[in-house]
This record gives sequence, C-alpha cells and structure tokens, in this order.
Amino acid sequence: MEMAVDETQFHVLAVDDSLIDRKLIERLLKTSSFQVTVVDSGSKALEFLGLNDDDDHDDDEYERRDSNSDEDQDHQDLGVNLIITDYCMPGMTGYDLLKRIKKSSSFRDIPVVIMSSENIPSRINRCLEDGAEEFLLKPVQLSDVNKLRPHLMKARSNERLFDQH
Repeated sequence: MEMAVDETQFHVLAVDDSLIDRKLIERLLKTSSFQVTVVDSGSKALEFLGLNDDDDHDDDEYERRDSNSDEDQDHQDLGVNLIITDYCMPGMTGYDLLKRIKKSSSFRDIPVVIMSSENIPSRINRCLEDGAEEFLLKPVQLSDVNKLRPHLMKARSNERLFDQH
C-alpha cells in the first residue's frame, strides 16, 4: 500500500502543442496515478521550470530576484520528476527543449521522454544520443506510460544518493 502513496508523488510535465494529444497523455498519466502538469509549448515548459531564456529577459531576471523566495518555493513544491514532450512543435521543438534541459545544471538529471507520430530512425537516435530516456511513437499507449516508471525510480534513487552525501 505504501508504494501507491509514493507513486502519486511523481510529477510529470507534459508538453504538446496539440490539444487532443495533451488530453490523451494527461489521461494516461493520471490513470497511472502520476501528478500531471500540461503545457502547450517548449517555452511554456521552460517558464514552468523557471528556465526562461537567460539572454533576452534581463528585466524578468530582475523582477524574479525580488520575488525569489516565493517563486523558488513553488518550483520546489512542484518538483518535476519527468518531462514528456512532443517532438514536432512550432517554435521550440521537443529536441530543442531536450537540449535546453540537458544544458541546465539544475534540471539535467530530470528524465526527458520524446513522443512523435513519425517513425524516423535518425531523429530517434539523435534524441536518444542527446540524453532522451525514451522515444515513444504516437498514439501513446498505457503500456508506454508504464515504461516511464523505471526512469522515475532510477532518478529518485539518484536523488537519495545525493541527499546522503
């Protein structure tokens, strides 16, 4: 029984520009008792994580410093355990988002899973080589969502290791 309590603690950030796909992935993740936050673009995902473009947003940077304590608190409480993103999105692709997250010292350990309706081996390999944990083909099934759990468990046991040092 304790296990179930632990699983609801897993918070997944799902990124997809298609409303239908967002609803589908949200439903699958909730069925698997994950906490889910859905956003419709890579830049909204970065915003949610507090990873806005460092270069262009000096003013925001300044404002953020003022209200720092509250905002950090929100991000801490909502600690994202896994990010699942569509590959093809206008503006920032899922691949761009993956690269941004892997470049960030605070977020690079979060597992990133990429979804796509196109089965293009070179694209899949590039994403996996650059740090994606999984590449799922759409339509995503419940069995695909179940594949996410080992990555979450692995990430969580790494966190525990860090906490002990």
